[in-house]
Amino acid sequence: MTTRAVLPGIQASPNPRVCDRARVPQRQFRPGTRQYTKGEHLFSSHPAATVSVPPTSRVRVAVTAPDPISQEGVLSQLRRHPEVDLCEDLGSATVALLVEDVLDETALVRLRRMVRSEGARVVLVVGTIRESELLDVIECGAGAIVWRREATAHRLVQAVLTAAEGGGDLPADLLGRLISQVGQLHRGGADRTGTFLGLTPREADVMRLVADGLDTTEIATKLSYSERTIKNVMHGLTTRLHLRNRAHAVAYAVREGYI
Repeated sequence: MTTRAVLPGIQASPNPRVCDRARVPQRQFRPGTRQYTKGEHLFSSHPAATVSVPPTSRVRVAVTAPDPISQEGVLSQLRRHPEVDLCEDLGSATVALLVEDVLDETALVRLRRMVRSEGARVVLVVGTIRESELLDVIECGAGAIVWRREATAHRLVQAVLTAAEGGGDLPADLLGRLISQVGQLHRGGADRTGTFLGLTPREADVMRLVADGLDTTEIATKLSYSERTIKNVMHGLTTRLHLRNRAHAVAYAVREGYI
């Protein structure tokens, strides 16, 4: 009778005419596309577990683009990433992703409204930014800026997640320009201080009621302030921002996205 050698951890087949099949000892391999346990044939496989992200950890993102091709291109880039939850309603979005070729006045108004009226954190994807526009963009509240030429899926998701956490994400060349401009403002006496600071919450509330056609007495009643306080608020903001009158102040508030 022939004695067959059995290697440790390998079970011998009870039928000597049938080639032994290796069975895995009682242990688990590291997680991956295939996992084996005791009693399972070494060459059988199971499909990999699908990676899922809890709904509470997904970032709701609304995309605004100037044309359908750009809109669909960005959506298709983001749609593949489970950490992003795309939505159409800007009001329910945590992050608003705005795509622009250039930053004209219309684009800046749209950007300000997204931040100040909708309360969203903004990722700006833009082709070019002029030197004079950089502080305007930062002052508007854009937390992340991505060059259109660098807008890969990975780069967009990285910017979205950073903005959602309240962080900042700027290309290296823009960061250098921003530091230079802030330094110049600091050394030069901050000629743009008023514009850079914008409106306080109380000033914004007053200006919204002014835009609705209310007079000083009606605004004071509406906000539970004295008429003298309303007059002081109006005088302070028109003086600080070099505005000529109420109409000019309303135009400024609309342009800056407060109304």
